[in-house]
Amino acid sequence: MNHETDVVVIGGGAAGLLCAIEAGKRGRGVVVIEHAERIGKKIAISGGGRCNFTNINTSSDHFISANPHFCKSALAFYTPSDFISLVEKHGIPYHEKKLGQLFCDEGSRRIIEMLLHECEAAGVEIRCGSTVHSVEKEENFEVETETGWVVSQSLVVATGGLSIPTLGATDFGYRMARQFGLAIQEPRPALVPFTLSSRTQTELTPLSGISVDALVSCREQQFRENVLVTHRGLSGPAILQVSSYWQPGVAIAINLLPEHDAGKLLREQQNREMELA
Repeated sequence: MNHETDVVVIGGGAAGLLCAIEAGKRGRGVVVIEHAERIGKKIAISGGGRCNFTNINTSSDHFISANPHFCKSALAFYTPSDFISLVEKHGIPYHEKKLGQLFCDEGSRRIIEMLLHECEAAGVEIRCGSTVHSVEKEENFEVETETGWVVSQSLVVATGGLSIPTLGATDFGYRMARQFGLAIQEPRPALVPFTLSSRTQTELTPLSGISVDALVSCREQQFRENVLVTHRGLSGPAILQVSSYWQPGVAIAINLLPEHDAGKLLREQQNREMELA
């Protein structure tokens, strides 16, 4: 059974839903196809369940991209202020945590409910539990699912990357890009903790759970945030940020006293001990 529409969006995450909403507002018929049984599974766990939905300090300079001009145009077209206005329209209370990060007071479910409400208002059809088997391009895009074909003038692939496979992440988007001849940057881990050797893990075990303000540097990039010692290695905001710039064999530097001269502190301590002797 075939179904015709203006736009098919594959992927019911934050990006796919917001794209569908904007297309629906412009009078386009939109079908969202999501392979999971419900939409927004990553939204639900983001920010520890509080959903850090935007950052008021968002800038194209804060993004790693092979095409920085795309970041500039995309962020100019839809700004953090636009999304904040949408959140406030739905009466969702939020707060700024630190460094411009905005979190929901009442949890991620409020953002998911907001997106579903906006989809309904824009006339967007959402099909959950529907797997895409193939995509073809003739005069229009033809998307095959187990319930039939969906034919559309436009196709949006918003399936995300490979992170968190337990939530259903796959390489579908990369396969679609290759099928249609799009260039792909070789995927690699980013925004991830560092796992240390077994010996170092053992040495750090007594410190597990300790979080400390630090300045972490790698390849001329540096981040001043907390570093968290875990039972497997190092995590925390500063480590997650710098991991995007790290390459195998490249050293990272962690300054645990970013506002102090360590040598001076040691000399002062030594002098105090000598005075007490």
